[in-house]
Amino acid sequence: MDDIPFNKPYMTGMELQNIEEAVKKGQISGDGFFTKKCHHFFEKRFGFKKTLLTTSCTAALEMSAILAEISSEDEVIIPSFTFPSTATAFVMRGAKIIFADSQQEHPNIDADSIEALITPRSRAIVPVHYGGVPCDMDKIMHLAEKYNLYVIEDAAQAVNSYYKGLSLGKIGHFGTFSFHETKNISSGEGGMIAINDERFADRAEIIREKGTNRSAFFRGEVDKYGWVDIGSSFLPSDIIAAFLYAQLENLDAIQKRRLEIWNGYYEGLKPLADAGLFSISPLTESNNGHLFYLVCRSLEERDALIAFLASNQIKAVFHYQPLHRSAFYHAKHDGRPLPHCDRFSQCLVRLPLYCELSQENVLYIIEKINEYYDYQASAPGFK
Repeated sequence: MDDIPFNKPYMTGMELQNIEEAVKKGQISGDGFFTKKCHHFFEKRFGFKKTLLTTSCTAALEMSAILAEISSEDEVIIPSFTFPSTATAFVMRGAKIIFADSQQEHPNIDADSIEALITPRSRAIVPVHYGGVPCDMDKIMHLAEKYNLYVIEDAAQAVNSYYKGLSLGKIGHFGTFSFHETKNISSGEGGMIAINDERFADRAEIIREKGTNRSAFFRGEVDKYGWVDIGSSFLPSDIIAAFLYAQLENLDAIQKRRLEIWNGYYEGLKPLADAGLFSISPLTESNNGHLFYLVCRSLEERDALIAFLASNQIKAVFHYQPLHRSAFYHAKHDGRPLPHCDRFSQCLVRLPLYCELSQENVLYIIEKINEYYDYQASAPGFK
């Protein structure tokens, strides 16, 4: 058996052709032919009011923080179990981060814990849809309306996932997405912001274009463009958009294959989960096949399982370290224990999941996980 990597970027076969076409069109800077095609695709398929490609999901989160006018007077509520970008976008605006715990049964933010964290300084809630599984957006939007807060959806992993028929990233004031090479659809590096509140549409363009009204100028809406606001260079090259558009045209095929792999893991590992040896990714109404994980019973078991799989040429990985315990922010955290976040950080294992992962590979990985637990069951003192 050849080595099985954790991830392998998928190529549809059209990426280089699209890039060549973008070069021949003579505009490879931002907002070119393929950028517009990507915007149209997302707005038509998922119903976003306005979308703007960005250089990363981090950039999209930073734009959201500017649009929400986050400042040093504000607090922003986010889950501790997430990537640092979810927090740094708001730390850069001077805000204090208030960390929320995960649900007991899933890494998503515990929506029932949020209200107790809201103070007069609260400005925004940033739910992270872990693995493309939706947070409880009804509760979150209710709290946002009750306390006049912004909701910024970190939908980095949630392309083509839904909550009660609505695309994730469409429910809050802003939605942010990632097209990193580990995501379902990729441009290597890249992202997007969805503007769901039309009040922010024009300013979003300005912030994305270094604080200038350049986009309005190229549409003929102003006779010259200049510096009118704060901003940065958040827009990607049209070459990146050309790569991404090849992926978008194959979204359904990509999703179909990822879900086949996800379902293979679920069916193969559910007997072990039912036996209480670990828990696995839940079977939910909305599943975009982004990742499949299992949650071991201890840190030691997780590390031993990852090492065992590695010895059998399988690259499995753990995921986020708790942000409330991070070297950068632990001293600023208010000291509340976040036990569910800690447990997921210590016990969660992600399995390889990418389009070219064969059925043979999936069965081999399942076989080795079974082998590991059979071995453990025969060890002295096993419970």
